[in-house]
Amino acid sequence: MDKIRAPAVSSQRKRQRGMHTPDLSCSYEIKFNKFVIFIMQRKMGMTRRTFLMELARRKGFRVESELSDSVTHIVAENNSYPEVLNWLRGQAVGDSSRFELLDISWFTACMEAGRPVDSEMKYRLMEQGYAPPLNTPESEALPFIASKVSQYSCQRKTTLNNCNKKFTDAFEIMAENYEFKENEIFSLEFLRAASVLKFLPFPVIRMKDIQGLPCMGDRVKDVIEEIIEEGESSRAKEVLNDERYKSFKQFTSVFGVGVKTSEKWYRMGLRTLEEVKADKTLKLSKMQKAGFLYYEDLVSCVSKAEADAVSLIVRNTVCTFLPDALVTITGGFRRGKKTGHDIDFLITNPGPREDDELLQKGLLLYCDIIESTFLKEQIPSRKVDAMDNFQKCFAILKLCQPGVDNSSYNTSKNTDMAEVKDWKAIRVDLVITPFEQYAYALLGWTGSRQFGRDLRRYANHEKKMILDNHALYDREKRIFLKAGSEEEIFAHLGLDYVEPWERNA
Repeated sequence: MDKIRAPAVSSQRKRQRGMHTPDLSCSYEIKFNKFVIFIMQRKMGMTRRTFLMELARRKGFRVESELSDSVTHIVAENNSYPEVLNWLRGQAVGDSSRFELLDISWFTACMEAGRPVDSEMKYRLMEQGYAPPLNTPESEALPFIASKVSQYSCQRKTTLNNCNKKFTDAFEIMAENYEFKENEIFSLEFLRAASVLKFLPFPVIRMKDIQGLPCMGDRVKDVIEEIIEEGESSRAKEVLNDERYKSFKQFTSVFGVGVKTSEKWYRMGLRTLEEVKADKTLKLSKMQKAGFLYYEDLVSCVSKAEADAVSLIVRNTVCTFLPDALVTITGGFRRGKKTGHDIDFLITNPGPREDDELLQKGLLLYCDIIESTFLKEQIPSRKVDAMDNFQKCFAILKLCQPGVDNSSYNTSKNTDMAEVKDWKAIRVDLVITPFEQYAYALLGWTGSRQFGRDLRRYANHEKKMILDNHALYDREKRIFLKAGSEEEIFAHLGLDYVEPWERNA
């Protein structure tokens, strides 16, 4: 194939990091001869244009530095169709129809795919200006106004369709690292930014796309800019390779191990789970012992089918004792996720309080639970200063695998884990709430974590109210507001109702 020499390029970001300028003698193989790209410098700048040209050449595209008769595709950034035509007239081009006039989003899509993508209508510059950068038909495309995006995720409807996963993945790595360091401010900064980008109905392809959006601080913008220019975040990459982060990530993956315990183990010089298990001086809690014993099962994803099977077991067991009880699956599965790492259930009884000993005498006896930690409910605070005082049980349930003959299946807790088993250990959180607090508990336990956090922040800062999993307290009127459904809670707060599957911020 033809060879074309690439000019030297070094973006300002690379120079700041002290990276070497590419070798002038470097050449790249042209893989796509039918595509000859010219990138307009107008409104882009020389440094960014040179970087993009170099990137495309590395991917096997033919890119011309000057506009010539061989050019087939002209790429523009922040230029409307009339502006590109005017520029072409200035270049003495009489017939612009021989070119594909495309927005920079087409170029970005090609770079991500590593090959030319179809120049669909959404990429083309049209007479009316840019086609909306949405992954939806043009008839469904609505104008997007960044300044109208709320800082609160409870005022944004966010589905599982994340158009900016490469950014939000990096943000969540950064946030988790700060959480391990117990730096809540920086952790929240990245979590809020991730929440905003998950809401966007289009992929961010240039810095202009985030202009006017809330929660876009300097640290966040630096990460976004680098991913746009380099395709990945060096900061997130550094975190993933950091010894402390890797150790904490392993430690906290064990059932019953949190940040405090991870910090203690790390200070002791422990770095891996193998080292923890080999240290005979450690005194593990009941939950931690179970976490290590069933580790491989517990770190694997729980499927929707497995969640449905567990749900049937729990419902049937509860109805044996309380025929009128409501058993609701909450957490990620209620928000529409297909997989999770545990299953949360909310249990309530509309009748008299007969459920005080339900978890201990009922579920633990008749569900095949192989390990559990039971927390007795406390007296709910009248000042609503505690998030959750419900009776609950953090358990590991033994789920027989579908299609396996379980007639000879051994339910003994002393079963040798080395033998071939026809069951899977699954994390299950069981929460019992008084019926009058059910709506608040359902809202709180559905999540997502950031949605719930912002909902409480909105109630406090905007409505002078205090919200937790038990109640909503109006500080000005000094009353608790009753609610029989989630819709009523949103109405108390003056918010439009957000469906569970729209809370994935």
